Amino acid sequence: MTSRPRPLDGVRVLDLSNLMAAPMAAMYLADFGADVIKVEHPERGDELRNWGRKKDDVGLFFKVANRNKRAITLNLSKPDGQQVARELVQHVDVVLENYRPGTMERWGLGWDDLSATNPDLIMARITGYGQTGPYRQRPGFGTLAEAFSGYAAITGYADQPPLLPAFGLGDASTAIHAAYAIALALLHRERNEGGGQYIDLGLYEGLFTLLGPHVIDYDQLGAVQERAGSQIPHVAPRNTYETSDKKWVAIAGATQRTFERICSVLEIEDVLEDPRFTTNQDRVANAAALDDRIQEAIGRLSLDEVMEQFDEAQAPVGPAHDIAGIFEDPHYRARENIVTVADDELGSIRMQNAVPRLSKTPGRVEHAGPPKGTSNAEVYGELLGLDAGELERLSDEGVI
Repeated sequence: MTSRPRPLDGVRVLDLSNLMAAPMAAMYLADFGADVIKVEHPERGDELRNWGRKKDDVGLFFKVANRNKRAITLNLSKPDGQQVARELVQHVDVVLENYRPGTMERWGLGWDDLSATNPDLIMARITGYGQTGPYRQRPGFGTLAEAFSGYAAITGYADQPPLLPAFGLGDASTAIHAAYAIALALLHRERNEGGGQYIDLGLYEGLFTLLGPHVIDYDQLGAVQERAGSQIPHVAPRNTYETSDKKWVAIAGATQRTFERICSVLEIEDVLEDPRFTTNQDRVANAAALDDRIQEAIGRLSLDEVMEQFDEAQAPVGPAHDIAGIFEDPHYRARENIVTVADDELGSIRMQNAVPRLSKTPGRVEHAGPPKGTSNAEVYGELLGLDAGELERLSDEGVI
């Protein structure tokens, strides 16, 4: 295993969260060197262990979202567990939690409590709707965020209901924003020689920002984007098209020159003389007719022929891969986007590699998500000086 330094080496994170958004944020930090201590309930563990597919009764998604972490157990609902948590907080830089607002305060683990214990602490709090506002106490999950953010309303087809994504987009987008915010807070603390702060992030907020010009379009024009399949109101052509061998490709004519190359490689140059398609605005207004012409041309070619001809003409096209296609794609292999990881429970497993790429301090995946509580003796001994007898007592009392 390489020993190259990582940008978050020396940063310690206490991950008190469950399921997806906050644990994935901690995953990004761990990929880039943070010592992340994953805390789970002694009996239930993290619910993510029971989500999705399993092999040999081992949850696969948990293996990814909790990679590179040390795993301990702690019952935060017990007074002794709360005291142990307060003692752990004295030894960490960051706390991540995603309980409903007020829960941590009820346990004596809110921001005021923990920052008094550790003034340099950074505390990231992820909830459905944030710590303030009229909806703050509503149950919040990524699915609800995908609807509340405005994402679902623009996804799907005009004559069909709004569509939710087929993966945890609300959680995954929040994870990126949370990791980014924690990195900013760490940088601020370093530049100002100390001083912590808390981060308040609602699950819908990052995704709402990712939607782009929706707010300004409505503010300035009263425009409301409607569902239109793969089309968007900014660029045309932009869609998926079926090849003669029943494969799919995506094409986007983002610039005038790009559009001209697409027409040339597909041998539909007459489209360039059609006044319906002269400018990008014209093409957006007549996107369905343009898609028909492109689909007719694409439908005469196999996937390999499309890729070869578009590459030769330097026209943009991409195969609409499923995961089987990704495993076979030479570019994914060359970029090492999938990494092989040793795992005590499942042996050799593969998952997405750490991103983004840093030339001097790259991230890496050292191990998959560990079994529950495997680092209890190590962490509690290292940070709190607890011996085997004390650990046994806490275990017998259901604290760890």
